[in-house]
Amino acid sequence: MVSQRSDGRTPDQLRPVQFERHYTQFAAGSVLATCGNTKVLCTVSVQPGVPRFLEKSGRGWLTAEYRMLPGATPQRKTRELMKLSGRTQEIQRLVGRSLRSVLDFEALGERTLVVDADVLQADAGTRTTSITGGFVALSDAIATLIADGELERSPIRHHVAAVSVGLVEGCPLLDLNYVEDVGASVDFNVVLNEALQIIEVQGTAEEESFSRQEMNQMLDLAEKGIQELMTYQRQALDSHTDAST
Repeated sequence: MVSQRSDGRTPDQLRPVQFERHYTQFAAGSVLATCGNTKVLCTVSVQPGVPRFLEKSGRGWLTAEYRMLPGATPQRKTRELMKLSGRTQEIQRLVGRSLRSVLDFEALGERTLVVDADVLQADAGTRTTSITGGFVALSDAIATLIADGELERSPIRHHVAAVSVGLVEGCPLLDLNYVEDVGASVDFNVVLNEALQIIEVQGTAEEESFSRQEMNQMLDLAEKGIQELMTYQRQALDSHTDAST
């Protein structure tokens, strides 16, 4: 059993969380999302028109792109240019699915929201931080559209946030950092809305297997962490100052 985590946290404790809104000038919504030592710049841009399969439907669309910048890790990561890695494609699809799940696309109208998640510094949890921070940036982008008279009402139906959980030395842990992620025998990424309804669960055993009871323990931890993350999201969005732990 884990006697003490590498950063001194309790098993059910999140890393320090912070959302710095309006981080860049030109995007409709931009947030520097920080979770421990993981930092992700989330921006949302608004483009006219929709993919061909939605033309003349009156419905909008959201798509996401995810990149890890070369200096985000201790060893420089080669910049992905012409061909994206399978990991990058999988993560940006997850971010897109998660954020699309909260939108009323008829209320959005025929426009496309492009979410960019750029990892500035990686200490595990980059995909979950991209989703959680991406929602704050999305909320600001929608507020910009309403303020500019482009939308009459918000198409956002739900809040969404995501967190990692895992088993390390048989102990369920919330919000894994890199050291814990590497040492985990089981690793889960969980995406929920504010009703704690599941949007996506990604989980696998890295070594042998895990029990239903252990899975339930990890999902209980994820619910607790996501409720706390949504509190920080609301504090950030309700305040002119940044919300942080």
